[in-house]
Amino acid sequence: MEIEKHLMITGNSNVSWKDAILKAIEEASKTIDYLSQVKILNQYAKIDGDKISEYFVDLDLSFVLDLTRKEED
Repeated sequence: MEIEKHLMITGNSNVSWKDAILKAIEEASKTIDYLSQVKILNQYAKIDGDKISEYFVDLDLSFVLDLTRKEED
């Protein structure tokens, strides 16, 4: 049996929405094992004058729970 858990996070970048997604997944994978899926929930940007200065993405990250992991005492 496989159980997935979902985590909502927001990523940001001053390059693009794609870069914001990739950075968010890269950072999350440093502390969360078994990432399995990502769903882009929302994209938005900060505008400075007439240009986009920062890109944001709200993500739903899924990861599989390790049911074999033993609790530490």
